[in-house]
Parts: sequence; structure tokens; C-alpha cells
Amino acid sequence: MRAPDFWGAPVGPIAKLLAPLGALYGAAAKARLARPAPRANLPTIAIGGLTLGGDGKTPTALALGAILLERGDRPFFLSRGHGRRNQGATPFVVDPARHDARDVGDEALLLARVAPTIVGADRAAAARLAETLGAGALVLDDGLHGRRLDPDLAILVVDADYGAGDGFCPPAGPLRAPLAAQLAAADVIVVIGDGRGLREPLSKPAFPARLAPDRVVAARIGGARVFAFAGIGRPAKFAKTLHEIGADVAGLRWFPDHHFYSPRELAALAREAARRHADLVTTGKDAARIGSNLLGLGVDVETLPVTLLFERPEAVNSLLADFLARARTARL
Repeated sequence: MRAPDFWGAPVGPIAKLLAPLGALYGAAAKARLARPAPRANLPTIAIGGLTLGGDGKTPTALALGAILLERGDRPFFLSRGHGRRNQGATPFVVDPARHDARDVGDEALLLARVAPTIVGADRAAAARLAETLGAGALVLDDGLHGRRLDPDLAILVVDADYGAGDGFCPPAGPLRAPLAAQLAAADVIVVIGDGRGLREPLSKPAFPARLAPDRVVAARIGGARVFAFAGIGRPAKFAKTLHEIGADVAGLRWFPDHHFYSPRELAALAREAARRHADLVTTGKDAARIGSNLLGLGVDVETLPVTLLFERPEAVNSLLADFLARARTARL
């Protein structure tokens, strides 16, 4: 799904009408956040987004995984593999040479490019598998709200431009759980961007960050005429990035979040781009889902990846060092 326009601030009449249903959703989500969960034998970081999509969970996981790798901490990513077939399969290690997005989900493919990644709905079983394979720490992409494992470090990711939206839970708004409950469950907050979307004061330590487009690709398409398409939670962020790097955006086409593209859809996009004398461009997550569907079509699609950069990387390094030391001492 994509976030409806009325989920943004200020609160509108549709949100007010749906607010009682949102309150029911929020109560269930708050109870889930408080649910007891087993603890893995390895230091565990759980990452969650404030809203239902587009906050930047996966870029945050990738950035933290890269830091842990540099420290020599042998991180393993654990992912549910959203959108994959056979959701009930026993947890397994992602092999990018053998698996595609339908096997493991788009996010897991991106994670596996940085560090070993295990896909499975049973997080405890996935953690045990990681332990047998020599993992030194676990990073749970989208693992804060499900409470399948009790984390040593809980990180809440916030899009500074979008914030809490209208402040309601679905279907009235975008919050995964009531704002106060999410802030209480988090140890630290990663705030992406310099906007003022979240007006409420943050009661936990905050680490500012930004999403930076790949320099090589940005230089190539900056000033070029492009036709953009994406199936992500908040595609307007992608359009904004294209404008910021100086691309001439001739058209936009949005699909549902985690959408799998058929060859027919890709061919239609290519025709539309050609009609507008533009080049096709999409996101890294979308490119992971397109996979081999371009084969034989003669269609070229430019991919614009983004990387999360912390404003104070030394503070993040210090946070991770303290977290790992405490987590390992607690398990002695």
C-alpha cells in the first residue's frame, strides 16, 4: 500500500471519522510492544520505523551493519522477507546469486550485499541459525514492533519531514503504534532529514542522519530528462531526491509498496518514457524486485541508490561500542 494523503498533518475530516478504528489498532499495537519476548544468545539490535512505511529502516540497518563490520563484530541481519513466497519456510541464509526478491523479499537482497542475512518469520530460530554460523551480533530490520526477540538496543527511525503524520494509527493515520508507546519502547531515535515533521519533543537520545544519493549515478542523471517510477512507502521522497540532484523529471508513476513488476508493466513504462524522450529511473529497492524481468525486453532502467549518513558517526560508534560491551557482559 501507499500512505493516503489524508494521513499527513494536519488532521482532516476522514482521519477524524476513522479515529475510533485507529484507537483500536493502536491499543493492540501498544499491547504487542509490551509483550514479553525471548532474548537471543547474541547482542541484538532491533530497528523499527515510526510509521507504516518510508521512514528509512533498511538504510539505517545497512548503515549500522557497515559500522559493525568495520569494528569486526560479525553482524548478521535478520529479516522477515516481506512479500516473499513461502512465508512459513524454515529460516535460511540469503544467497544473492541464487535467490531473487520473490524468494527472500527486496529488503533482504539489499541487506545481503552488506552482511550475511537470514530470512524467516521465526526470529528466535533465525537467531539460533546465525549463532551456529558464527555471528557476533544480530541486526533486526523491522524488528522493533513485532516483539519476536527482546532487543538489547531498540532503535526507532523517524522521517523528519513526515514525522508522525496526523498522529493516528491505521486506518486513520500512519503510526505503527501510539507515538508515546513507540518512544517508550525505543532506546534511541534516528532522525533522518532536517525537516520539522515531528513536532513532539523526543524523550530519548537522537542521532541525526540524512539519505545521500549515490554520487556517480547522481552525476550521471543530474540534468538528464527522466521518467521516474517506484513502489515504495512514500515515493514523493524519491521524486524530491531527483529534483534535488538536478534531474529533469518528465513524469512520475507510482505503484503499491513492494510491488513486483511484470515484463508487460516494464515494457509499458519504457514506452511512456520514450514518448516523453526520457530515461527510466527507479529506486534500489525497486531494482531488487525487477530482477531478471528486464531480460529480453531491451529496456534500460537507471537505479539511484541512497546511503544513510550519520551527522555524528563518532557518537554512533560510541553507542554501538557501549551497547555491545553491556550486552556481552550481561550474557556472561
